[in-house]
Amino acid sequence: MITIKNAVLALIRWFLSKFNLRLLTQADQQATAMLERSSSINFKSFENALDSKQGTTEGHARRVTAFTIAIARAMGLSTDRIRVVARAAFLHDIGKMGIPDAILRKPGRLDGDEIAIMREHAFRGFEIVQRIPFLAESADIIYCHHERYDGTGYPRGLRAEQIPLGARILAVANTLDSLTSNLPYRAAQPFSAARQEIKQRSERQFDPQVVKAFLEKPENFWGDLRNDI
Repeated sequence: MITIKNAVLALIRWFLSKFNLRLLTQADQQATAMLERSSSINFKSFENALDSKQGTTEGHARRVTAFTIAIARAMGLSTDRIRVVARAAFLHDIGKMGIPDAILRKPGRLDGDEIAIMREHAFRGFEIVQRIPFLAESADIIYCHHERYDGTGYPRGLRAEQIPLGARILAVANTLDSLTSNLPYRAAQPFSAARQEIKQRSERQFDPQVVKAFLEKPENFWGDLRNDI
């Protein structure tokens, strides 16, 4: 069992070799150690939440983080901004720690009441992450990663540029991994089908500029990246 600190530091080593990018600065690492020593923040809660997501979606956080970084770099974001977005990508589902397992692991489609409960995870994640000083900038991205470009998303019904750019990037990366992963209620799609579906959702669910950056990468790029993780 590992703490969220160690999980993130493990990601640093992988992403440094893959993208020449550090998710945590030295100051961030020192702040994390200080927080853990003071016990003002219990990183074990993050560990337990991440462990609960293992199973059919094992590795989801890593893959979404890798996809997010690739899109963000293609869009020309600065290294500092990519760090913020990458942290949000890695922790985007942390709010699901408060969602009942019966809903999270339901083999079929969720009913209306279950959907409402599931949708609480975006705000729950925001509440958890905003308390951690070096993660605070990532909190709003986590809060907004299920907003839709046309304003029909949740939890606040934001639209277009009202949605943080990091959340618009994360939305595409998260969907890409979901579509190409086996889930309790459906089998994984090939990357060719996932690309087409994301393209079709441009301007409705997704920012067209983010979709454009995603589509500019060759299809095999995403499959190779997933296999490398």
